[in-house]
Amino acid sequence: MKTVLITGCSSGFGLEIARYFLARDWRVVATMRTPRTDLLAPSERLRVLALDVTDPESISKAVEAAGPIDVLVNNAGFGAASPAELVALETVRDIFETNTFGTIAVTQAVLPQFRQRRAGVVVNVTSSVTLKALPLIAAYSASKAAVNAFTASMALELEQFGVQVRLVLPGRAPDTRFGENARARMHGLDHEAYADLASKVIAGLQDTSSPTTRAQDVAEAVWRAATDPSSPMRIPAGADAEAWAAEVR
Repeated sequence: MKTVLITGCSSGFGLEIARYFLARDWRVVATMRTPRTDLLAPSERLRVLALDVTDPESISKAVEAAGPIDVLVNNAGFGAASPAELVALETVRDIFETNTFGTIAVTQAVLPQFRQRRAGVVVNVTSSVTLKALPLIAAYSASKAAVNAFTASMALELEQFGVQVRLVLPGRAPDTRFGENARARMHGLDHEAYADLASKVIAGLQDTSSPTTRAQDVAEAVWRAATDPSSPMRIPAGADAEAWAAEVR
């Protein structure tokens, strides 16, 4: 029986990924900053651990407590909506600390066991906005694009050890808390220079008549990345993400 460790399982993609792997008889280590045991159905194959990807001690403790794992899914992340001119540098640092440095730090903590066993899969969940630029999320897009570049280079380094590396690129997901969390960190959208653009962007994000991404789409893509050695390194997740990926081929 194989084991997967997933970051950011308190809601959205991470929670659905955990459910998906549990339903397929994997051992699941579901991690989140503040552990909640009520989010997932009780199972002897489930462990819920505290893990703050911005805290080196927290990472070390969680990886040690998890024991040997077969797949790492770096899913923890958040976004913020602001014009590039007005976004607070503190917010930019927070975004990169979680989305980029957090992913790198957790990966570094797990890779030694993969390399020594000459087996393992790293799946990094980023975003389809790295395929098609959107306004007002420059910092978020940059943090995810950095993970894409890190992942592509790492894949070349680790293939000699039999370790596989994959990217999952979700599209817009109105049915998760991601947009709600991003709106909580909005800044400058009412500025006279950007208000018209912001209103159009927000209306577009709320539009469910066009193709979007479901949390299950992401879980299915992560499952493919984790279990299918023939899968491509970059896997779009969701109808909109697949359409964008086709445009840039």
